[in-house]
Amino acid sequence: MKQLMLGNEAAARGLYEAGCSFVSSYPGTPSTEITEAVAKYSEIYAEWAPNEKVAMESAFGASLAGKRSFCGMKHVGLNVAADPLFTIAYTGVNAGMVIGVADDPGMHSSQNEQDSRHYAKAAKLPMLEPSDSKDSLEFAKAAYELSEAFDTPVLLKMCTRVAHSQSIVETSDRAETAQKEYVKNPQKYIMMPGFAKKRHPIVEERLLKIAEFSANSDLNRVEEGTDKSVGIITAGTCYQYVKEVAKDKYSVLKLGIVWPLSEKLIKDFASTVDKVIVIEELDGFIEEFCKNIGVECEGKNIFSNIDELSQNKVAKGLGIEYEAGNEVDAVIPNRPPVMCAGCPHRGLYYVLSKLKLNVIGDIGCYTLGAVAPLNAVDSVICMGASVSGVHGFNKANDGKSEGKTVAVIGDSTFMHSGLTGLVNISYNNSNSTVIILDNSITGMTGHQHNPTTGFNLKGDPASKVDLEGVCRAIGINSVRVVDPYNIAECEQVIKEELERNEPSVIISRRPCALLKYVKYKTPVVVSSDKCKSCKMCMKIGCPAISMVDGKAVIDSTLCTGCNVCTQLCKFGAMQEGK
Repeated sequence: MKQLMLGNEAAARGLYEAGCSFVSSYPGTPSTEITEAVAKYSEIYAEWAPNEKVAMESAFGASLAGKRSFCGMKHVGLNVAADPLFTIAYTGVNAGMVIGVADDPGMHSSQNEQDSRHYAKAAKLPMLEPSDSKDSLEFAKAAYELSEAFDTPVLLKMCTRVAHSQSIVETSDRAETAQKEYVKNPQKYIMMPGFAKKRHPIVEERLLKIAEFSANSDLNRVEEGTDKSVGIITAGTCYQYVKEVAKDKYSVLKLGIVWPLSEKLIKDFASTVDKVIVIEELDGFIEEFCKNIGVECEGKNIFSNIDELSQNKVAKGLGIEYEAGNEVDAVIPNRPPVMCAGCPHRGLYYVLSKLKLNVIGDIGCYTLGAVAPLNAVDSVICMGASVSGVHGFNKANDGKSEGKTVAVIGDSTFMHSGLTGLVNISYNNSNSTVIILDNSITGMTGHQHNPTTGFNLKGDPASKVDLEGVCRAIGINSVRVVDPYNIAECEQVIKEELERNEPSVIISRRPCALLKYVKYKTPVVVSSDKCKSCKMCMKIGCPAISMVDGKAVIDSTLCTGCNVCTQLCKFGAMQEGK
């Protein structure tokens, strides 16, 4: 049956049709929907893991037990899972294991533009890269065949444009696969030095065999063009841009297996054209391989390794006239991301900004506290770095920054990788204050449950981590809970905890304003007669507040009645709605 599907949804369908039985992931845009879609299939056990490393190790355990497994993550999540990744490349698998990783060229929702193909090369693992939803479904299925044929985990590389674009797929029935017998094999699965040394040659030989397989695989294909002066080697989204711009003018080698690359396939293709151009997003990964095997080509001298490509960029690079549709004369105003109206983080960030504290931040929607007008965050690196970072910051300053520096981290991020940083603070007696922003959900990626919410991926009741209890259990004596809608309380507690000469934790607790069960209060109203145009209410950056003709105005369609703004107005112009 033919259906219109998102790339992520199609990849999930491919896992289902291939007989996958176990899925463990951590949500991360643009990969999240793969696991959310998988969870709808009752035949597949699916879960959110606390982080990507746990997800990959769990998926490997399921493979070891004989069930086809999958773990999904975004590109920076693969950094977290790199430890098991490099070692399971040595052990191989029992049942097929697929690792989904979604890159984010253009950094639509990420802190860097890293190219995950380098992981495939470094870990010596095969990687498939689909170009559309049809590929996503078929490549997910092919990945299991490849995994079991060559005894290897297989990387399935998505990207934002493929993951979040729709195209036609043709679905088929699920192919149930019998659970493979688990047989004890210490030499294969215990990677102590003596055994690992014997596995490394196997890994190298496996790469050569997969490259040989790649030369004749249907996952790669050559599309003949009418003009042999140029031949294009490409993969992923770039293939779509090439076909839209050049049509059938030039011959195209569309690579589905982007590692290991086949020397024979590329040389044979290059021999049929006068000049080779490699079109790929981010790094010159394929281009470098071509040049290393003696195939002269152009690539990054034409197309940048910064930002994602587009039809216009490809057309310009190829010297082809291309119109992407009617030009729009109107100037579209810049619309930067902002914390939602009623966001529980806003009041607390206002206090941090007011107190002029050093704030070591973390990854989540609360990262938006860094932008104007709050400007409350000094550093954002990666998941969990705030907690470790505040410890290092204070220790390096010989205690001089104590009392004016805090870390902020979300509840899901804390469970992901903040807990060990807090153990470090406790263990090394760091006089540091950590603020856990507990909004009862994983907000940034679209409201996924985590170990602190009391529900699992499928919405069933689950054990709920007690944040206060965990913090106390690892040696934090002072653990306080505040309501971020209460500015006076937040300011008082933060000042008190910063004065302590010991580690402390403040939990800022209020559910995300966008959760369905959250009931809004009556919108705030403004008494224009009392408004003195001081713009104090604008300092919290709430999208429901604006200035019109010099007076504050509340958009009642956006206001949730959190009443944070009413606490800032000294003239009583902002009034609680009745």
